Amino acid sequence: MTAPVGTLLLLLCFLQIKHMFADYFLQTPRMLSGRGEYWHLGRAEHAGVHALGSIIAFLLIGAPVVFTLILAALEWALHFNIDFWKARQCDQKKLDPYKAAFWRASGVDQALHQFTYIAMIWAWVEFAA
Repeated sequence: MTAPVGTLLLLLCFLQIKHMFADYFLQTPRMLSGRGEYWHLGRAEHAGVHALGSIIAFLLIGAPVVFTLILAALEWALHFNIDFWKARQCDQKKLDPYKAAFWRASGVDQALHQFTYIAMIWAWVEFAA
């Protein structure tokens, strides 16, 4: 395996570990409540945890600081809005974990986050690696 491919795979692993912790271990009650409102401080904090984790991941592989900060700001905005979409779907359709549509919304939410990571890795390869 070439070094660039190994670094790319390591970055992908870092982003997956970050995602697991930010989405499943580090959410506070404020992050989880009232998510149907657009300007929601808890969702902003949650997206910030994701952005901070991505900053750490990209700096660990030696990405330039300015590139990393721009990428993290873009991720923050995407994550904030993806999560709002899911919250709005769940609120409008009164979805809960006992309804299949809840899991479809969750699946779309998670897929969009994964596509965000693919785009971030593409940007790193294209502009910073």
